Amino acid sequence: MALLGTRTAAAAPRTHAAETRTKPGGSRTVPTGPRRGRIPPALSATAPGLALAAAATIAAWLVHRAVPAVPLLTAAVLLGVAVAHLPRLRPRLTGPYRPGLALASRRLMRVGIVLLGLKVGMGDLLGLGWATVAMVAGVVTATLLGTWWLGRRLGLPADQPLLIATGYAICGASAIGAVAAVRDSDEEDIAPSIALVTLCGTLAIVVLPLLHHPLGLSDAEFGRWVGASVHDVGQVVAAAGTAGGPALTDAVVVKLLRVMALAPLVALLALAVRRRLAATPATPGNGAGSRAARPPLLPLFVAGFLAMVALRSTGVVPAGVLEGAATVQEILLAAALFALGSAVHLPSLSRTGVRVAGLGLAAWVLIAAISYGGVLLTT
Repeated sequence: MALLGTRTAAAAPRTHAAETRTKPGGSRTVPTGPRRGRIPPALSATAPGLALAAAATIAAWLVHRAVPAVPLLTAAVLLGVAVAHLPRLRPRLTGPYRPGLALASRRLMRVGIVLLGLKVGMGDLLGLGWATVAMVAGVVTATLLGTWWLGRRLGLPADQPLLIATGYAICGASAIGAVAAVRDSDEEDIAPSIALVTLCGTLAIVVLPLLHHPLGLSDAEFGRWVGASVHDVGQVVAAAGTAGGPALTDAVVVKLLRVMALAPLVALLALAVRRRLAATPATPGNGAGSRAARPPLLPLFVAGFLAMVALRSTGVVPAGVLEGAATVQEILLAAALFALGSAVHLPSLSRTGVRVAGLGLAAWVLIAAISYGGVLLTT
């Protein structure tokens, strides 16, 4: 009996976690030991949305493999928009899937932007010549300011004019995500901006090659025109690839020069936000003027982007590592863009839909015309 009692006592700790006790002052029972195997609340909340984003990324990749002319990122955005209009799935997108999708649209987007820096080498950019560098700077500045001004004149709400202008001028959805992070923009402004920029970039894949010879452009000039006017890197590759390898090389290098404008733009916007908050009287509700409310002049993900550019420029990163990083970057951005696309609900955009479409068309014509003139002047 003593031996039996000893074994029972020794076994007690093993079952201790399954026992319950009554809390003082109440009848509800709670576990008295550690809960093993339980999923952390944060992970359980984000897992459904992240799983959906992962599945959508695979589906977008399959679309890209089946139709190579459709870039992976474009397929991801369009798939997100399509999913947002499925009646049975839409309630889940705004419910249990939303925490994971929000995490993908912000955190994964920032990591993808950091890895984007590994595609930019300073040697390649400087090899373009200062005339081309000046041309690209002029295209970015004119498109950014012109689109932003027109968006304000059309009465688009909140950050939509700035986000659309950034997407057209620099690098599409990636630039919109970076600026939205600094501005802390609402998803209602981010989603339609990304949808518009993605739609116009997709149309450019078809339209620009048709204008190659009618506009009298050589293959090299056509490549630079595509790189200076099309929004997303994948869309640039799809459009310029129709003119052959040399045109594709020039297009990608010019495009990456536009990507370099992202860092100074984000720093300027962060400075503007800091000044605005500093000038706003602090109240218990808004926290204006507090140090915690001010974004850093150089956000961490932008600093990471510049660090990757510097690392790529050293030439010490093996080609295999660069290819692997490019693959990871595409996957992360595809998941993030699917998440943002899933927030686009076309009936909800009816209030500003015509004005947004008008701004998109005007901005598309603006950047195409300015970059066309710039290419002719510099080649």
